[in-house]
Amino acid sequence: MKQLKLDLSPFYKFASEHVAVGLHAVDTKGKTILYNKKMKDIEGFDFEELADRSLLEMFRFDQEESTLLKVLQSGSAVLNSKQTYWNRKGQEITTINDTYPVIENGELLGAIELARDVTTLEKVVYQPLKKYEEPITFKSITAVSASMKKVIATAEKAASAQLPVLLVGESGTGKELVAEAIHRAHANGSQEMAILFSHGTTVESVEQMSEEMKKRRGGTVYCERIDMLTLSMQSKLLDMVKEHSGSDTYFIASVGEDPVELISGQKLLKDLYYFFSAMAIPIQPLRRRKEDIIPFVLDYFSRHRMKFGSMVRNVDDQVESLLLSYDWPGNLKELELLLDEITSLLTTEEIVGFDLLPYHFKLKTKKTGSLKPEDFIVHSNKELLPLEEYLFEAEMYYLQKAMDLHNDNVTKAAAALGMSRQNLQYRLRKIKKNEGQT
Repeated sequence: MKQLKLDLSPFYKFASEHVAVGLHAVDTKGKTILYNKKMKDIEGFDFEELADRSLLEMFRFDQEESTLLKVLQSGSAVLNSKQTYWNRKGQEITTINDTYPVIENGELLGAIELARDVTTLEKVVYQPLKKYEEPITFKSITAVSASMKKVIATAEKAASAQLPVLLVGESGTGKELVAEAIHRAHANGSQEMAILFSHGTTVESVEQMSEEMKKRRGGTVYCERIDMLTLSMQSKLLDMVKEHSGSDTYFIASVGEDPVELISGQKLLKDLYYFFSAMAIPIQPLRRRKEDIIPFVLDYFSRHRMKFGSMVRNVDDQVESLLLSYDWPGNLKELELLLDEITSLLTTEEIVGFDLLPYHFKLKTKKTGSLKPEDFIVHSNKELLPLEEYLFEAEMYYLQKAMDLHNDNVTKAAAALGMSRQNLQYRLRKIKKNEGQT
């Protein structure tokens, strides 16, 4: 009797979709032939979007960044390659990749990459905030406006009373700075603040943090953007905070919108909100407290002088007017990135004039009517901008404008710009990388 051969393809398909590592396989031309669910979770793409795209197109500007391309070119495996990059959703991801050539009968058929998402291990447990080299205290935070003075006063009371705190505010408003200042006031700097980031949080990471808290017997836990967690993860977090609520552990959390609206929209568990709502502190966006802008700039310049020995002290009247007229959708974070970019161009200047403003910011503020058309192609000294600088800054502005118009949908923005989605993603990644280096 002839034995029937079992078709294993359904088993392989099932395994690839349920394995805990991301799988991405390409043929020798760089065309995607396998892209599993875990890899989609990591990078944010759909197989259908990649199936008719060449990997060579995606990385045509900087091919050395792709381990898949390295393996296709060399025919040798690349193991334990750590990569940190921005995924499609604008989230910073860290993976450890093992990439192998696929060879049959001596012929190279393609390459396959196995990616382990280690973002959680890199960022979730016990990573102190390191934006500034010195500890953040209430005195470190710029608070000239009435609303920010109220934030500081309320936060000081919360730290003194050891009440759980819920910080409410848009991205970039400085919630993490207020959280660290509360922690410093509560713990007197004697312990680190553990941070549970919304991205990459898993049941395992919550359990790991719970175990660490038992070992440390106290400290502060900052649960960042709990409204971005799934409801099931919020339930796990609620169990954890309740378990440790009677201990010496101090809890702080943040959300990006009005918690009442989040609850009604089923984006926030009511019981989790109740746990943190003993002291809810709203932080106004920068456009509603513009009196904080110039003091923040002066404080930034003061730190720059101390760290780099620069001469910069202030901005001129025209720049001040532009800073105050702009609405700052990215809040303090956007202002800080702008100052990073400006100070990277400083030599011996004491006053920042219009000529030191990046071109993309000049374009953003054009709508105020305070700028002339020629300001966008020449400096105040009437010298032409270097062509490379002009084109790069114009590109930064135009691409960001396209993303804004299409609500950060890369596919739609790319279609409107007449380029591939991979090409646009690459350019956006380059811009973010450039901003991080300024």
